[in-house]
Amino acid sequence: MRKHFLTAAFAAIFALVLGMGASAQSVSGSLGKVTKGKATRATVYLTLPGGLHANSNRPNSEYAIPTTVRATSVRGVRVGAVSYPRGQNRKFGFSETPINVYEGKVAFGFNVTVPETFKGQSVRVTVTVRYQACTSEVCYAPKTKTVTLNANVQ
Repeated sequence: MRKHFLTAAFAAIFALVLGMGASAQSVSGSLGKVTKGKATRATVYLTLPGGLHANSNRPNSEYAIPTTVRATSVRGVRVGAVSYPRGQNRKFGFSETPINVYEGKVAFGFNVTVPETFKGQSVRVTVTVRYQACTSEVCYAPKTKTVTLNANVQ
């Protein structure tokens, strides 16, 4: 009886620790000073706590779900292509070949251009980041997190 209780307690603690790690990732961002007719660089960050990684945008594995970043804004505001950083090749026990992954705080950049004829006083860019967080032994279900970047237009 005591053995079953200890096994159940250990399993519960292990699941709790893994669950906290799986939900501890965050997405944040910044949009610099926006001037009509000029491109402004925006940056979005995916932060992965120690012990976790996410597959890069090009993970080098047909089974690994890549990280994707999509940015949109109101009509007329041009959002440029996202620049994905290079990941790091890591070898895991579950894969015969290295997988390209992101670890720690990862920055994704893109340009936002507000036209000269823009009538508003502020601009809003919605950014969606889709990724799959993993440990060296297990991958969690893919997540999608959204952040909204706001800036005054000059």
